[in-house]
Amino acid sequence: MTVIEAYLGELRTRLDGPASAKRDLLREARDGLNDAADAYRDGGWSEHEAQRRAVADFGPVHLIARDYQAELGMHSGTRTLWKLILGVPLMQLAWELARKWTFGDWSQLAPTPGWYKYIAQFTHGSVFIVPVLGVLALVSMRWLSRRMDGTRLVKTAGVLIGEAVGLNLLSVALLVIATGFLDASRLFLSAPCGILMVLWVVVSVRLALLARRSWRSCATIVA
Repeated sequence: MTVIEAYLGELRTRLDGPASAKRDLLREARDGLNDAADAYRDGGWSEHEAQRRAVADFGPVHLIARDYQAELGMHSGTRTLWKLILGVPLMQLAWELARKWTFGDWSQLAPTPGWYKYIAQFTHGSVFIVPVLGVLALVSMRWLSRRMDGTRLVKTAGVLIGEAVGLNLLSVALLVIATGFLDASRLFLSAPCGILMVLWVVVSVRLALLARRSWRSCATIVA
């Protein structure tokens, strides 16, 4: 194994994040190292010494990994926020349209108790609040990127993403649990409504897992 390959292998093991973004960063590092090694070879150095000098110039692997991990964390966090901003309102809109077209008016159901109305209002309000939080998080990340180093920025982004995703997951969980307690059949007013409800839960859990990945990126940077 060459000096450059050994360096890239160690760098690879220290990174955690989306495979495509990780691959792009490693390719960028490889190209830079190869160019530097070529320059040293042209200067008369042996292959091994040229690669060793290129690696030394590139920087200690733990410092490079820290910077790359911050970039991976930002990439993952931005993707999660866009899925949150677009996914949550689209799921709500799709469910409401399915309910109107395949079930009809809510008046067909038995009257609901007051406590359930509060939960429903909280869930419906969250559908609008969560995307707003997502947009604010994106704007804040862009603004803070000019004032913070990559490590602090990723940690801050992780907090913002966690708040938005947490609110969405809480609202969906409350609605499902409360509806199941009141009348489970309301979760499946029609086949399309039932499918969309299950999909909504799956999407919410998926977003939570993506947010967890962002937190894991923060932990990797700290480590």
